[in-house]
Amino acid sequence: MERNFETVMIEQCAPVLAGLKPAGLFRYETRDCADLARRVRSWNEQLDEKGLCVRVLKGCMRTHQYLVYVYRESRLRVLLAQPQVRDFLRGEGYDLPQQPDDDAPLLRQLSRRLCCEADFPHEIGVFLGYPLPDVVGFIENEGRNFTCCGCWKAYGDPAAARQHFAQLNKCTAVYLRLFHSGTPIQRLAVAA
Repeated sequence: MERNFETVMIEQCAPVLAGLKPAGLFRYETRDCADLARRVRSWNEQLDEKGLCVRVLKGCMRTHQYLVYVYRESRLRVLLAQPQVRDFLRGEGYDLPQQPDDDAPLLRQLSRRLCCEADFPHEIGVFLGYPLPDVVGFIENEGRNFTCCGCWKAYGDPAAARQHFAQLNKCTAVYLRLFHSGTPIQRLAVAA
């Protein structure tokens, strides 16, 4: 069953639109690839002035399912330039670009891993803005032994994680309410 692209984007990426997270990801199902390409192009044009980008990271012509990535390019660039994040990605087998402010090669590598590898690349959490200790904890513990589970599995202070998850969930609830009452995404997206 196909769902409205914009509704799914709000459901899964409201904290990104609000500037609370650097990136989000959602699965979108459609049989109309040309329409999806038009939507992505249109949203990139409409959200560019807010510092947001939309791109398809993975698509399957057989299942008609696509992974759509919504991100704030400037925040992602800062995140991926952090030495500990670069060391982590290097350790996960990523070829790091010479210019630490060039995130495009890393996104291409992530996309290739999503499409071509048998195992899901759990380092994707870094690209979604999850705290590095939580991403490393998830990988090392194979998803077990977490201290708190919400928008992702946390491996640090559970009280801090619950508070952060509550903030993200509240943002999503508010954005959904506003969107369903007629506020367009262009107004919901903040410049950051």
